Amino acid sequence: MRNSEVKEPAYLRLYKSIRDEIVKGVYPYGSKLPSKRTLSEEKGVSTVTVEHAYALLGEEGYIEPRERSGYFVIFRSDDGFMNSSDEERRDIHPAHKDTRDSVSFPFSVLAKTMRSVLSSYEEGILDRSDNQGSEVLREAISKYLARSRGIKADISQIVIGSGAEYLYSLIVEILGRDKVYAIEAPSYNKIEQVYIAENVPLVKLPLGKEGIKNKALSECTADILHISPYRSFPSGVTASASKRHQYLRWAEKSGRILIEDDFESEFSPSRKTEETLFSRTKNNNVIYMNTFSKTLSPSLRVAYMILPEELSQLFREKLGFYSCTVPTYIQLVIAELINTGNFERHINRVRRSNRS
Repeated sequence: MRNSEVKEPAYLRLYKSIRDEIVKGVYPYGSKLPSKRTLSEEKGVSTVTVEHAYALLGEEGYIEPRERSGYFVIFRSDDGFMNSSDEERRDIHPAHKDTRDSVSFPFSVLAKTMRSVLSSYEEGILDRSDNQGSEVLREAISKYLARSRGIKADISQIVIGSGAEYLYSLIVEILGRDKVYAIEAPSYNKIEQVYIAENVPLVKLPLGKEGIKNKALSECTADILHISPYRSFPSGVTASASKRHQYLRWAEKSGRILIEDDFESEFSPSRKTEETLFSRTKNNNVIYMNTFSKTLSPSLRVAYMILPEELSQLFREKLGFYSCTVPTYIQLVIAELINTGNFERHINRVRRSNRS
C-alpha cells in the first residue's frame, strides 16, 4: 500500500466510496442513505467518521440532511439532462466583495522568501526561464496539485503566464478561431472581452442556482465550454455535484473541450479541498486554469494552466516559440513559497478562518 493511501483519513476513504456509489447509481436520486449508526457498523468505523463523510457529501451537493428523516441523495446524473422546469427558481446573488485584507499573504514571509531566493540564486535570477515557465516552478506546482487537489500532471503539461487573460488568448491560439466558444452568463467580464478581442464565435449560457441551466447546456453545440465551477464571478454561483457531472457528460462528444477556471477554490471553507473536473475526467479533454492572484497577490501577475497531454504537444508545436511572460525571479519566489510549505500553511490558515 502506498504511503498516500496509508495517510488518508478514514472519513475521506468513506466519503469517496459513497460518492462513487452515488455517481454510479447505487444510491439513486431521492434514495435514503443508511443511518450513521448502521453504516458505522457495516464499515467498521466510528459514527463520527460517518458523520464527517456525510458532512462532506452534503457540502458538495451529493446528499442533504432532512430533520428527523436522515440523509437523502440529491445528486442527479445528466442522462438526457433535466428539463428546465425541474430546476428550482432562486435568485443569483452577487459574489462576496473582495476580501483581500482577510486573505492577504503575510508580507514578512514574502519578503523573507524574496531575500532567500536572491541569496540562493544570485545572478541566476537574471537567467531566462523555459518558454513554458521555470522548471523549478512547474515542478513545485505539479507536486502541490498532486498532493492537494488530486491532479496528476507532468511538468510538460504546465504553462506559466502573466495572468489568466494572457492564457485565455493562448488557448484560442491552440484550439483555433474556427471553434465556437461558450461562456457562463454572467461571467468574469475579461473572459468575454478576450474572446471578443480574439474574434471567435461566442455563445452565452445563462446561469441558474447550480450552474449553467440544464436546457441551455443540453442544447449547446459549442466546441469549447469555459466555466468557473467553484464560484463564478460576479454571480457567486457554485456548480453542484450534479452539474459538474453534467459538464463532464456534455464534453464526452468528440472534439469538445472544457476550460475549468478554478480561481479562488483554494479558500473553500470545506474540510476537504474542492474536487476538480480535471481530476475526474477520463477523456483527456479538460484544460485546468488557476492563478496566484488571490492566494499570493494580484500584483505578481502569475497564472498557470494544465493542458491535456495531446494539447500540450500541440502547444509546443504551434506556440513553443513564445517566451514566458513572467520574470524568472518571481517564478523562483513562488516555487520557494510552495516548496517550503509557506504557501499551503497560508491557505490552511485562511480556510480555518473561513470555517469559523
